[in-house]
Amino acid sequence: MDGTLAIIFLITSLTDMTFEHCPEGCLTREDAQSYFAVGAHDVRFQGNSISKEVQLTYRMDRNYGPFQPTIAASAAANGATWVGLGATYEKMFGNVVFNTSLLPGYYANGNGPDLGFPIEFRSTVALGYSFGNGMRLSVSYDHRSNSELGKINPGLETYGLQISFPLK
Repeated sequence: MDGTLAIIFLITSLTDMTFEHCPEGCLTREDAQSYFAVGAHDVRFQGNSISKEVQLTYRMDRNYGPFQPTIAASAAANGATWVGLGATYEKMFGNVVFNTSLLPGYYANGNGPDLGFPIEFRSTVALGYSFGNGMRLSVSYDHRSNSELGKINPGLETYGLQISFPLK
């Protein structure tokens, strides 16, 4: 996988910013629903399933234009860990929720694969359902890459389920 998910994040969020947010100020701070999420993922490297992973995510209680600050961390059964900070873009279609995010972070491979550099960009796309109480259940796909910062850049993917809990 190349940087396709990062491109999706940029196109969707910047298009929405242009049409929905720029008349009032492109990156104006607005209150937003904060979420805590727990995800369970299958970790894939070079097309093979190599581990299982748990991810914890906190989406802050504010947006800057279409961008919601997001902190996430993950740990895999093979000892690999990742922690990052970035932004999530979300669009609701009734109860269906689409989101994409881009989070640069630090990767420690443990007994997992060498991804070529400790800085790894995690780009995600997810589709889910928002229940009446605000809880959400989503399926997600993400890709981690060092964006050619290292001499090698094999990348890593995860597929999984995520449950999100509203915090206010």
